[in-house]
Amino acid sequence: MQIYLILSVLLISITSQSVAVERDQTRPTTPKVEQQLQQETQEAQETQQISTAWQAPAGLRQTPIWPHGAPDMPKRDYPAESTQMMAPPSVALHRNYTQVLDVTQPTMMIFPPKTPNTGAAIVVFPGGGFRILAIDLEGTEICDWLTAQGMTCVLLKYRVPKGNHYWDKDCRCHITPKVPLALQDAQRTIRLVRAQAKELHIDPNKIGVIGFSAGGYLVAQTSNIFKSSYSAIDAADQLSSRPDFAIALYPGHLCRKGEKLDPSLQVTKQTTPTFILQAWDDPVDKICNSTVYAKALSDAGVHSEVHLFAKGGHAFGLRNNPHPIATWPKLVENWLRELDVLPVQSSSKD
Repeated sequence: MQIYLILSVLLISITSQSVAVERDQTRPTTPKVEQQLQQETQEAQETQQISTAWQAPAGLRQTPIWPHGAPDMPKRDYPAESTQMMAPPSVALHRNYTQVLDVTQPTMMIFPPKTPNTGAAIVVFPGGGFRILAIDLEGTEICDWLTAQGMTCVLLKYRVPKGNHYWDKDCRCHITPKVPLALQDAQRTIRLVRAQAKELHIDPNKIGVIGFSAGGYLVAQTSNIFKSSYSAIDAADQLSSRPDFAIALYPGHLCRKGEKLDPSLQVTKQTTPTFILQAWDDPVDKICNSTVYAKALSDAGVHSEVHLFAKGGHAFGLRNNPHPIATWPKLVENWLRELDVLPVQSSSKD
């Protein structure tokens, strides 16, 4: 087993790095970081525009993943799904991004490959702290990149809020719900994609996942939790929900008290091959979310590749991050070629 730990040349020693600060205030903030977060929050509040439920891009459609309604939903009234435009993070400037709120009817949306089909498919888990979904910044824009590489992209709009481990502002504590609704949606979607492999013209053994921030936690969960989190409803649920490869960018919710890996994740040799990338200066999710998971993968002998950069922030997606971490798509593409998910590029002859 090999782990490639690639540190940016700008990286200084761990002991000299200032501790990253989560937006949910699970640990003390420095005045400088607090001021930055307050400024970003104020900018976001000034630009938000509440509208109706999120609509699929032109030519595409959302398909409910549960034919008779999502399971295990508490019986109460729910707000209608809505969207809001938010000011982008400082590392993803130039245009606002879309948040989806109050998702109770999860859907998946298929983006067919734009270049010759490689037979691979990737399910995308947007981030948002299990409060909202950054549906374009960490969703549709990611699919545009993946389909340009000849892969089928499947964008999952999973249930939020409180569909998985989340920060509760009232008790100022983390809460793990008894039923992981977002994990149910993720497992179901992987199975549906596998069940539709022939129709989608994909290899059922080349179905991966990619997730950002909270979506990175879903990447780790689906890569390690193979027992179904819901009761089977049709033939698709007899198929495996284990992804064949996994990509976690600036993941959250993995590092728990004492900087230990979430105990619900039992990493073994059966864990999915994984690519991890994060910046040391991430102000939202601590770097230990990547390092504790990377160590667990290494200890279990799981094929993995880990990239930690000095700078890059959080929630940058594919936008114009001014730091070297912006090269991450090429790093992912090269890793997928090593796994034989993507074809090796032939060298041009002089």
